[in-house]
Amino acid sequence: MKNEFTLTAEFITNTETIYKAWISTQGHTLMTGSPAKVDGRAGGEFTAWDGYIWGTFLELDENKRILQSWRTGEFPEDAEDSQVEILLEEQDGKTKLTLVHTNIPVGQSESYKQGWEDFYFKPMREYL
Repeated sequence: MKNEFTLTAEFITNTETIYKAWISTQGHTLMTGSPAKVDGRAGGEFTAWDGYIWGTFLELDENKRILQSWRTGEFPEDAEDSQVEILLEEQDGKTKLTLVHTNIPVGQSESYKQGWEDFYFKPMREYL
């Protein structure tokens, strides 16, 4: 059985700023505070957190949606990639980010759920 979860966070910026940061090497590095390498196009590969996270951009809908295959060095070798979907909605000068993380190896969802908050949302709030 696979695990999944949905998180939401609000940022005081527009959707374009988050979208462009997520799909660029410099932006991703700056918004997380850790080295990333990003080929921000559908089919493009990425690494984040100095190679701890890697995957591929599966679908991109500019300023609205990002769908990635996603895994870390903690995934069992035979585990399928998980999927991360980022949905962006702008309202009143703020952006609501909804993150849907699916197909997570059994027993790992809670650590990734906390990891998104600690290693993405918290530094993003400081950066943005």
